[in-house]
Amino acid sequence: MPNLDATFSALADPTRRAILARLALGEATVMELAAPFAMTQPAVSRHLKVLEGAGLIIRRAEGTRRPCRLAPAGIEAIDQWLTMLREALARNYDRLDAVLAAMTPK
Repeated sequence: MPNLDATFSALADPTRRAILARLALGEATVMELAAPFAMTQPAVSRHLKVLEGAGLIIRRAEGTRRPCRLAPAGIEAIDQWLTMLREALARNYDRLDAVLAAMTPK
């Protein structure tokens, strides 16, 4: 399971979030990912290294190309953590609903 601290640290940067949003549309090369940003290809590569280290993307070699794609396990880990929070919040609201329902108007 990916390290959530590294995952959320990687997600803290808007450029990395934009890269993930682009990869949600499908696989892309470093050059394709760098195109919309006013930064060099090496700078984008450093962002990709952080995302890869956090388990959010997978890079592979395809000849001279290095396409990137989302890593399902990394995204699933975030989803599981958020699901736990959603369920805890729903339980809190259910308890509040029960208290409010038990109250009688004065």
